[in-house]
Amino acid sequence: MVIYVNGVESTFHRSVQNIIHLFFEEVNVTFIESSKTDLFVDITMIDEIESTSITVRLKDPLANKSYEAYITKSLDPTAIESDRRKALKHIMNQPILQVFEQYSGLKQPWGVLTGIRPTKLLHQKLKSGITKERAHAELKEQYKIHDEKIKLMQTIVDRQKTMVPDLYDLRSEVSIYIGIPFCPTKCAYCTFPAYAINGKQGSVDSFLGGLHYEMRQVGSWLKKNNMKITTVYFGGGTPTSITAEEMDLLYEEMVSSFPHVDEIREITVEAGRPDTITEEKLEILKKWNIDRISINPQSYTQDTLKAIGRHHSVEETIDKFHLARNMGMNNINMDLIIGLPGEGMKHFNHTLNETEKLIPESLTIHTLSFKRASEMTQNKNKYKVADRKEVTEMMKRGEEWTNNHGYVPYYLYRQKNILGNLENVGYAHPGQESIYNIMIMEEQQTIIGLGCGASSKWIDPVTGKITRFANPKEPKAYNDHYKKYTEAKIKTLNELFAKEIT
Repeated sequence: MVIYVNGVESTFHRSVQNIIHLFFEEVNVTFIESSKTDLFVDITMIDEIESTSITVRLKDPLANKSYEAYITKSLDPTAIESDRRKALKHIMNQPILQVFEQYSGLKQPWGVLTGIRPTKLLHQKLKSGITKERAHAELKEQYKIHDEKIKLMQTIVDRQKTMVPDLYDLRSEVSIYIGIPFCPTKCAYCTFPAYAINGKQGSVDSFLGGLHYEMRQVGSWLKKNNMKITTVYFGGGTPTSITAEEMDLLYEEMVSSFPHVDEIREITVEAGRPDTITEEKLEILKKWNIDRISINPQSYTQDTLKAIGRHHSVEETIDKFHLARNMGMNNINMDLIIGLPGEGMKHFNHTLNETEKLIPESLTIHTLSFKRASEMTQNKNKYKVADRKEVTEMMKRGEEWTNNHGYVPYYLYRQKNILGNLENVGYAHPGQESIYNIMIMEEQQTIIGLGCGASSKWIDPVTGKITRFANPKEPKAYNDHYKKYTEAKIKTLNELFAKEIT
């Protein structure tokens, strides 16, 4: 499908495309003066010093119909140019949203919001000192977010502040992400750095040598500058793909290298693939007092697991959960994905029924996203998924089920090309919320990324400005250059926390 758009400056093209993509799974947006046969959007802007007026007309030549929306807004005449352009983008998005809602009959509960972290907006408004009521009114006015999503955002913000009361005061601390880039096999929807553990993408021994080096050097800097660690998260890939002996040495390195490990609030190991979990590895986790892990079913339908490239059985997921529980793991997370190929409400209800037999401490319900580099996206014809209506119904079913079983939502994020323009929501029994998930979503502190494909997110402790720095995604590239990347990180840490450490 092609939609033609006229009257938009090039600086606004991406924003316009993002709004149009909310309504169509497959669409090509082309900026041109007119079209006699395809959908055509004509935008007229009258931009004056203190206000702007925008008219959007959507014409459907084949149906001989047209739709129109108009908006006028006051602007701050003293605003700098970049802030003015940002305001104009938000203003323009609203009538574009309105005409496509008229045309399609679809309502967008998230309004014009296309960003990953909606709750961060609410945090920012509340931190400024305004009331909840005013913050909610501004979200509704600026982004056209519906009341039920604002309510969800507020519930999540309240849970985060309950779990981490000093959330806004943690910029002088850091969290650590440690990336292990290996998996038994790669799932069809995955774009994370994840390579077959027995593949040819570089030696596991060499990778672990580089990772230990990074941990020692960064740990030394943290100790020298008396910097505390809030959380540590071992992700990937699947960190439990390596051997029990390798895990043991890795956690030993963590304890010897990092400062005040006994004061770290939370250490998580993403043991997501049940086929990597063994009694020996669970004993190693216990040895180092790590009791928060993930065991991720994604689905309890065997044909689905086979279709998406997960080479474990449903029974293995259940057995490994019970094994972990019996060995003292008392904070287990499970991930479910709605909208997987071939699955509808019947399959999702079955997955929820099986989850009810286990009742993990936390549960993240993801909506399938067609990530650009995934095998699933590159072969869409091979993977048939549920339509928008059914996916929305599955999400609502997940909300009802978690509420009925004592879970509360505590973090939320969205992705591009996510089915139904929905969201991913993390639920937990109160007091079992993952602090790392809160920190990564709300961007309140620096997170140092160590290992292959790990991205560091630098948060300026004074201004809050965010910058990023990524390690190589390929194990061989990481093995060849880890010293260079470690030196670059330490240089940035010295600059970032200069006032804190002087």
